Order: sequence, then C-alpha cells, then structure tokens
Amino acid sequence: MTVEGIVPTDPSVLDATRPVLRARAPLRISFAGGGTDVSPFPEREGGAVLSATISSFAYATLRPRRDGRITVQSLDFGTSIGFDVDDPVEYDGELDLPKAAIARIRDMGGAMPTGGFDLFLHTQAPPGSGLGSSSAVMVAVIDLVAQHCGVDLTPYEIAELAYRLEREDLAIPGGSQDQYAASFGGFNYIEFRPDQVIVNPLRVRDATVHELEHNMLLAFTGRTRVSDHIIADQRSRYETGNADALEGLRAQKELAELMKVALVRGEVDHFGRLLGQAWAEKRKMSSRISTPLIDDAVTAALGCGALGGKVTGAGGGGHLIFVCEFERKHVVADTLLEMGLSLSEITFSKDGVTTWRGQH
Repeated sequence: MTVEGIVPTDPSVLDATRPVLRARAPLRISFAGGGTDVSPFPEREGGAVLSATISSFAYATLRPRRDGRITVQSLDFGTSIGFDVDDPVEYDGELDLPKAAIARIRDMGGAMPTGGFDLFLHTQAPPGSGLGSSSAVMVAVIDLVAQHCGVDLTPYEIAELAYRLEREDLAIPGGSQDQYAASFGGFNYIEFRPDQVIVNPLRVRDATVHELEHNMLLAFTGRTRVSDHIIADQRSRYETGNADALEGLRAQKELAELMKVALVRGEVDHFGRLLGQAWAEKRKMSSRISTPLIDDAVTAALGCGALGGKVTGAGGGGHLIFVCEFERKHVVADTLLEMGLSLSEITFSKDGVTTWRGQH
C-alpha cells in the first residue's frame, strides 16, 4: 500500500465505459442530546438527540479504472493512498475510514469491479469542526462504493454500517448521531435504544425553518479538536456515577424532547432559550467540553442579543450555534467577530446522502 500527496491519475488507466459516480452527505448541527448517544448511556438509559442537517456537505467522487488499482485521495488531509483491488486492507492511520468502507463492501458480496477506481474526497468543513464531517465522509463513501458495486443499502443500513466501521472496527470513540443525521438528512429526533436506533423525521413548517435561518448564527472558533479525550472523560464520569455527569446527560435527553416540541410548534424564541439550557447542562458532562474562548463567546453573545447558544459537537473547539433576537443579530455578530470567531449564516438541508452520475 502506497501513501503520497494528491497526484492526478494518468488518464490512460481510466475506464470511460463505466459511469463516474458522485455522492454528497450533509453535515449537521446538534441542538440537544449529544452525549446520550455514546455508549454505555443508550444501552442503560436510552438516549435522544435533536439535530438538523445543513447545506454544507462531504463530497466523494468515484472514477473507474482499468488497471486493478484503487486509490483514495483526500483534499482535506492533502494525501492519497493506493492498493490493488484484491489486497488486504491495512489500518495504519492513513485514510482508514474510507479504506474500512471499501473493505467491508467488498466483503459483503458486492461485485467489486476488477478494474478498480479512484476515490476523491473533500468536505466543506475541516475535520474536528464539530459538524459531524468525519461520519458524513464515511456515509458518502459507503453509499458511493455500494452503488458502484451494485449493493443497495437503505438509509438505516448505511448509518448502521458507518457506525460499526467507525466505533467497532476502527475503535474511534464517539456516538452514533452523526451517521444517522448524514444518512437521513433534515430535522430529526433520533432515539437511541438498547437494541436499535429510531429516526423520527420532524414535520417542521417552512415558516419555522425560515425563521431559524433568519435568526441563527454559526460561529467557528478557529480551532479544530480531537474529541477522543472529551468522550473518554464523559464516559468515565458517567460510569463512575459522577453526579454532574449524570445530571447533565439526563437533562440533555429531556431537553431534546422539549426542544423537539418547541420546534414542531414553531416557538423559535422558546427554542432559542432552551438551547441555552442545553449548553448549561452539556457543560456538566465533562470539564473538557468548554474552553475560556467558548465561555467568553457564549457570555458575550447572551449579553448583546442571543437567546441561547452552545457548542455543536463534542466541544473543546469547533463551531458554536446561536439563536438571536433578529434585531440584535448584527450586534451579536459584530461582538463575535471582534473576539476572533468567523461567522456563517445557516441554511438547512432536507436531503440525506445522495449519489448521482457525474461527467467523465
């Protein structure tokens, strides 16, 4: 198996008789319940997460080859790997997520074409940004390679496979909300039961979606993070019966339900205030979730017109979301910019992972 930077493929090895396929899977913002999807909480008490996908995506392109090679190129990491179609896959820290997806689908009995393919990956948010980008990449790759190999997977099967590959095969710490959000898309109330996950799509009125987009801000701290140590600390505190962690996790689950009700009823201001409560409870789960910058940003935003705000993701960096009084949204934005955060408007995406034929 070879590792190198991004190098264009020699056109002479490409197979123009087979279609180029492209896929995209949406990133997500998590409103409440994050952490209740992380084992062992869902097995013992059942978890619930309220989330929505946004119009930022993980993209993948598959271009067939004729020479029996598979290459995976990641624009995000600036690297690529290559191996023969029949080679055993080695997990060595180099693009292990897409390698795992390719190996599993190959072993599922799909008709893996002997000619091989190039897989090109890029994402509209950096890894560790708190928007579920790693799982979105995994979901996009699974759907893309499965369709190339003639394997038809449902959204549940795609999400479950992505979860097993990430958490079990590769032993990457984390929960399961991101895989289901990327696979299904839209506004979802996701229940994590001991023996299954149930995705409940929400019928949120267009007016409510427009109002949220009108009143929300997405703020990037400029710092990505590896969430492993945060998740390990949260799990340890839960398993040892830490009172704050227990209270925070159980309150997250309750707030996911309350925020779901506010969302489907169109009560955007109430939803925003509950978002602030979700952050207060999330901070109890681990002392590593917040940072001085995050605390200062939330405090400053609340002081000048935000109804509520929180980290979206495990914490320690990444993105924050805020629901504002619209007439004060520009003041909140100016304040956060002065603190060194970068801002984006939010638009929501209704669709989950999507695959289509591209151009050669």
